[in-house]
Amino acid sequence: MKKTAFIILLVGMCTTAVAQKSSNGDAAPLKQLSAADSSRVKELFFSAIRQKTIDNTKLATELFGQVLAIDPNNDASLYELANLEKAQNNYQAAAPLLEKATTVSPDNEWYWLALADNYEKANDLVKLQSAFDQLIRINPDKPGYYFGKASVYSVQRKYDEAIKLYDKVESITGPTDELQANRQKIYLIQGKVDKASDGLEKMIAAHPNEARYYLMLAELYNSNGLNDKAIEVLNKGVTALDKDKNTGLSYGLLHMALADVYKDKKDLVASFNERKIAFANPDIDIEQKVRVIQEYVPQLTNPTLKTQVLELSRILTVTHPNSDKAFAIYGDMLVQTEQFREAKPVYKKSIELNPQSYQVHEQLVRIEMAESDFAGAIKDGENALSYFPNQAWMNYLVGIAWQQSKNYNKALGYLKNAVGLEAADKDLLSQCYSAMGDCYHSISDNKSSDEAYEKALSYNPDNAFTLNNYAYYLSLRNEQLDKAAAMSKHSTELQPNSASFEDTYAWILFRQKKYTEAKVWIERSLAHDKTDSAVKTEHYGDILFFTGDSSGALQNWEKAKKQGGASPALEKKINEKKYSE
Repeated sequence: MKKTAFIILLVGMCTTAVAQKSSNGDAAPLKQLSAADSSRVKELFFSAIRQKTIDNTKLATELFGQVLAIDPNNDASLYELANLEKAQNNYQAAAPLLEKATTVSPDNEWYWLALADNYEKANDLVKLQSAFDQLIRINPDKPGYYFGKASVYSVQRKYDEAIKLYDKVESITGPTDELQANRQKIYLIQGKVDKASDGLEKMIAAHPNEARYYLMLAELYNSNGLNDKAIEVLNKGVTALDKDKNTGLSYGLLHMALADVYKDKKDLVASFNERKIAFANPDIDIEQKVRVIQEYVPQLTNPTLKTQVLELSRILTVTHPNSDKAFAIYGDMLVQTEQFREAKPVYKKSIELNPQSYQVHEQLVRIEMAESDFAGAIKDGENALSYFPNQAWMNYLVGIAWQQSKNYNKALGYLKNAVGLEAADKDLLSQCYSAMGDCYHSISDNKSSDEAYEKALSYNPDNAFTLNNYAYYLSLRNEQLDKAAAMSKHSTELQPNSASFEDTYAWILFRQKKYTEAKVWIERSLAHDKTDSAVKTEHYGDILFFTGDSSGALQNWEKAKKQGGASPALEKKINEKKYSE
């Protein structure tokens, strides 16, 4: 049977004297102690209490046992010994001790509380109910005992008996939220939605300016498919609270709840209108609003929802103008909807309000890199590194920005920082070493370039860009052409239809004097090229020349010149109408 947590308040009791015996006729007959035995019992009892206080459980247990050997009906010792057993989770041993203590002193509330707790732990519902009966007898004005017994009834599915006990509690305390919640659970189990709602209707009537009762009743209706009733209740709450100037938060929460109900009804326009009102309320915690925005993210393919989430995010920045989180989430939504340029100033505002959010810095720099705004990426990236110097990715991004700005030594410094900071991210390490290989090539340090490329491929042998660049630079030097060809061919397999990779492979085949194959691959490259690349066109002319098509070669050299080609040999090829290195 499922166990239920009952409302039992157990207070540790340090008994300082043998409890007075009840004159109740049910009590156990008392053993008459001699003066010497009585003195000895007190001495042993207090010694046991001292040992218990200093956590000497073993000796305390022995001393309480000695008390009971002299005075078997010493209820205080029975109680204390039972508690020691319970502390060891030995509820089976504790039960008879507590049962005897309650027999000796049947009006002792603490003994019955301890016994009730023991029965609960043992899941003995019949005896637990009896224990609550005794507690109610001893203290009939204590609501917790009625709640405890009602919980037992609920577990036993005696719902009507539980309701009667809650009615009794109400006669003692008056209506309370706890009573309402407990009754509501039972009524909903019984399928009595009308009964469950009655109590909340009464609470609303008694407290018309308390938003929580409108919210609770609306949730009750909405979760049971009564959306229109939920909307009616919430609108009633809005009307009531609108008259009270001190209920800004509550007023906003009612609109937030209305938005949820309309959403459940699939009325997205009405839901959005309610959300706008709620989002414009500064008293509603921004975290709650952010959670709402995040719910939109998986649905951004819907144009209507995309427009809505952008507007809600914008409202967030107006309502919370000093919150970096508001601007960060707005920036994120702009990025999610591919409005990168618009996201930049929003992210910058977030950083201005709080420069301690690394992710915002990285988002900003990534946008600048994507827009080829390398000066901006360097400025904002270095600013980010002033707060987060140990971020490997930011060092990498700034390094790439410097590389694209043709300051290769600066780039190498940041790229080396990145690899020094990262040990586990193989993808990042491969990209860093690949970029280092490009930089070293640009400053004509071929040995370091090759070493960096080899390192990059050791972390990721399928890094297509590394394979392509390494292969191309080897071909330019006319070195290790077989190795270059293998790497280049692999890059075209990893990223098929890449014009740049196909051009590299064609050029390596040309270097290997495999002109027929080279022609096939350069034509593939030109078919996939969207940039009118002068380099590719010139390569095509070179290959055509060696396949015997001198006329075609000249036409492509002249075309390459018109496309902006400016290689040292191009003019000579055109003038002499033949290939030249």
